[in-house]
Amino acid sequence: MLNPLIANVANAPAIVLAVIATLLVVLVSSLKGTGWEPATDISDEVLQRRAAAVPETEFPEPGNRSIGGGGGGGAIPAGGEGEEGELEDGEAGGSGPGDIPEDEVEYFEIEFVKQGETVELSNDEPILEQGEDEGWDLPYACRQGQCVSCAGRIADGPSEDFVEHDNQQMLEDAEIDDGYTLTCVAYPRDSFSIETGEAP
Repeated sequence: MLNPLIANVANAPAIVLAVIATLLVVLVSSLKGTGWEPATDISDEVLQRRAAAVPETEFPEPGNRSIGGGGGGGAIPAGGEGEEGELEDGEAGGSGPGDIPEDEVEYFEIEFVKQGETVELSNDEPILEQGEDEGWDLPYACRQGQCVSCAGRIADGPSEDFVEHDNQQMLEDAEIDDGYTLTCVAYPRDSFSIETGEAP
């Protein structure tokens, strides 16, 4: 019989060869890879297609100072049927209450109750813009008459006796009769007192 030590020594080259063969197989497999390739990144292409599908609007970013934490509404569709659009020379079609010739601009005394001041406002700019020009932090969100964040109340009666609205879509007739107005689209037509930040 062979000594176990001699038997192990005789098997040593076979064990070494087996280890080397195994390492070679592992090395070749890792170099070759599995053949799997990642899918092409199409996220930029998808974002571009989505952006192209959304109509451009002139809808401003909601203000940080708005009532209720900002405007959460969606975009206003561009150029719907029956709406006035841009003319070829860049001028807006139609005329609004602010389109007054310079020589016909009138000024009215408006008392801002919460601010404790009475100022003269022109009839060719919205109340909100002129109040901001005075340095007041007035509430607003959409600036388009599409929400009630900029609402105020004229205590002396129907608001349309004192202001002219440009495309306000949120106030009902009864609310206008109660004196409510949207300062972002309201142009003064007489002197009055207004309490800003008052929504119906």
